[in-house]
Amino acid sequence: MTPKKIHFIGIGGIGISGLARYLRAQGVEVSGSDICANAITQSLQALGIPIMIPHHASAITNQDVVVHSAIIKQNNIEIVAAKERGIAVLSRKEALPMILSHKKVYAIAGAHGKSTTSAILSTLLPEASAIIGAISKEFDSNVREIKSESVVFEADESDQSFLHTSPYCSIVVNAEPEHLENYHNDAYLLRSAYAQFLLNAPKRVINAEDPYLRTLEELRAVRLFPCKDITDVSYELVDGEPYTRFCLRDLGSFCVWGIGEHIALDAALALLALVGEVDLETLRRRLADYRGIKKRFDVIQKGKLIIIDDYAHHPTEIETTLVAVNRYRELLGGRDLCVIWQPHKYSRLAANLERFKSCFGESMDLVILPVYAAGEAPIEIDLAEEFAHYRPTMASHIMRVNHGDDQRILVMQGETIVREIDSGMVVGFGAGDITNMLRG
Repeated sequence: MTPKKIHFIGIGGIGISGLARYLRAQGVEVSGSDICANAITQSLQALGIPIMIPHHASAITNQDVVVHSAIIKQNNIEIVAAKERGIAVLSRKEALPMILSHKKVYAIAGAHGKSTTSAILSTLLPEASAIIGAISKEFDSNVREIKSESVVFEADESDQSFLHTSPYCSIVVNAEPEHLENYHNDAYLLRSAYAQFLLNAPKRVINAEDPYLRTLEELRAVRLFPCKDITDVSYELVDGEPYTRFCLRDLGSFCVWGIGEHIALDAALALLALVGEVDLETLRRRLADYRGIKKRFDVIQKGKLIIIDDYAHHPTEIETTLVAVNRYRELLGGRDLCVIWQPHKYSRLAANLERFKSCFGESMDLVILPVYAAGEAPIEIDLAEEFAHYRPTMASHIMRVNHGDDQRILVMQGETIVREIDSGMVVGFGAGDITNMLRG
């Protein structure tokens, strides 16, 4: 049974805040704390959730359980206070069975595409709660805050927490090696975890063309073979918004917001998870209502200068998104393209350097920002030299000018403007603070 009062340490993060919002909707009394205020803590306080800034022992009162994010250390003042009071203390990963075990959980995992697949599935199941790793434009949050016996849950493989989700249905978009530092740099351990995640659920849906997932031949699962199961893919603009049409097996034609074969794949996996549970025509109608998620091919400005904000921070994601970008450019009649890339984490950049050096394609107009370290110690990598074949513009940051008809991106090196972009298309890639720069 879920406790009646839960305190969350590190509530300003999207993962912990998602659990807090979800449990509040289920009737749990929620409180929280964080080292400093941000947009998430402010939005939670607006809902009436008491939040202590910064951490303080007085935040621990009569809660039943204290849950903390992965970055919180055991010497945190609130963890110490909770243990002194005999209150159970759990990490987010450890808390998931308590939170989800009595629910009908549709859990989605994968190195790439899990947020989009989760958001699409939540659109197909409007009666279910949802906890995803990005902001759905449908409910303007990463959580659909309703009381429900079913929940769509984006499961995280990076810290192995997806093994604690007690799923009814496990969906794996792909199993490309990522976050190997949390698996002793052993791809076998990561893949074994994916296999266990699938085995934990009575219902399983997989992208059977993934190099690893296709080896799980004895696993009883709904297998999607994109090359033969998804056909007649086409693209169109509706009021300037991109849409993908496709046929799925013998189920007929579907239309989904977004552009690219990867969008059709994500939608197909979500559909196959529900075929036989939800009427097919209802699924077709609901899918057409999907409107995307923030920072995933997020068109934040249209007109003479088009600006797209995208979370892609891995070579595979960048390659895939650039295919979609070029299709979008074709629908618009052709636009000059500038890519602004903020590498995310030194460890990821170093581990995938050769792939990054080729993932931007040929003749690319590329701007490179400094590495967003995300708390990591620096690794010496000469970006100008390693990416010299692109003739990139090296910059310290970018600035957006957004005043009526004056719409520009300023590429900066310190206080000096090295480039001004006022037309064509700009696409920003990265999981750091590039999104704030693009949005001004």
